[in-house]
Amino acid sequence: MNELCARLISEFRWRSDPPVWPEPTTSYADDSAWWRDPAILAGIGQGLADLFPDSLPTVVMGTESRGSLLGPLVARHLGIGFAEVRKKAERASDDDVWLRRRTPPDYRDRHLDLAVRRSVLRNGDRVLFVDDWAASGGQALACQQLVHDGGATWLGAAVIVDGLENSADRRSLGLRALLHLRDLRGR
Repeated sequence: MNELCARLISEFRWRSDPPVWPEPTTSYADDSAWWRDPAILAGIGQGLADLFPDSLPTVVMGTESRGSLLGPLVARHLGIGFAEVRKKAERASDDDVWLRRRTPPDYRDRHLDLAVRRSVLRNGDRVLFVDDWAASGGQALACQQLVHDGGATWLGAAVIVDGLENSADRRSLGLRALLHLRDLRGR
């Protein structure tokens, strides 16, 4: 395992909310230490880009909030731009053109409305999607539709953690990850 992956694992923790009777304690992923570690920040752009070494993207795409943190790091490493996908996007003026899609249910069983400005997703773009975690794959699937709606080409999804249970979605998305959920068990 390379040094970046080892640091990601060592800085990760599972946290638990105190139980509220009669509900059981729930665990959640705490990856906040990743963003504090300068070695992770220095290497994550290249690490995610290297998952697609020969793809030659023209733009990196990511959703609020973690995709908007990671996407520019990957884009900077590749020397290309970044297209931010917003949740519940509001038009700033009448001349804003947005592409919109609704996600399938996410890990909390919510449907999210995602949108990207047409001006940052161009016809003919080759898009690499970036995010921190793929749990249900819903946001990535909706972004894949946005890419197709924009006349662009989906190259794949580069994530830090692959937690997908559905291998058909993994194949459809062309998802590649630095870590798998099993790498974080027992942390």
